[in-house]
Amino acid sequence: MDDRIRITLEQGVADVRLVRADKMNALDDEMFEALRQAGERLKHTPGVRAVLLSGEGRAFCAGLDTANFGRMASGQRGGERLLQGERTAGGANPPQHTVMVWRELPVPVIAAVHGVAYGGGFQLMLAADLRFVAPDTRLSIMEINWGLVPDMGGMALLRGLVRDDIARELTYTGRVFDGREAAQLGLATRVSADPYADALALAREIAARPPKAMRAAKRLLELVQHADTQTILLAESREQAALIGAPEQVEAVTARLQKRPAVFVD
Repeated sequence: MDDRIRITLEQGVADVRLVRADKMNALDDEMFEALRQAGERLKHTPGVRAVLLSGEGRAFCAGLDTANFGRMASGQRGGERLLQGERTAGGANPPQHTVMVWRELPVPVIAAVHGVAYGGGFQLMLAADLRFVAPDTRLSIMEINWGLVPDMGGMALLRGLVRDDIARELTYTGRVFDGREAAQLGLATRVSADPYADALALAREIAARPPKAMRAAKRLLELVQHADTQTILLAESREQAALIGAPEQVEAVTARLQKRPAVFVD
């Protein structure tokens, strides 16, 4: 996996880098598998409190490797595999799992995006909780240009981020837009001259917060995407009941009252 993904863990932050820089971190079979393996590994890695996802070199991720399109040009039919085989508990096939595994992580994920985020790379960016994007980054829901549709979870992840007509316009045209417009549309959390440095700073800040409360907050925020009000209200109560009076919450309150940094145990 080291020739596609590199992971370091420091101060509670898992720094995940796509390292196929010579190909602008394009998605070949090995990158698909490495992203899945990395995400699944981090779900169960002790001490992870936040994840930073970025790409080395000139780009975050240029999307599907052009070699794959060359095979498609032959007219070979291979789409049946997307409907065959096992799916994850969340309903994803393997290509979708490559992206959705990052949304499934129990801790906040921040994407630092620069260069380009096209097609599959754009969908990977959407899986993060937060997206810090350089102003000159070029982004595109590019699949229509190849006679395809977004099929790595992009449709599910777009929901709630932008207006329906905006999602349609970007999907129907495949046009390229920059980081500034991404922020205006709601696709970028923050426009940053140095998205990696700013995302790392925020990831470290998140990692210093109460980890059990942070995971509970993420569970609630995921729930509100699809649940009714009654379900959400009950979930709030259950999460809060589990936190109140527990050692982590006692330490959070005590540290603030004593005006000292809190020390939390995972």
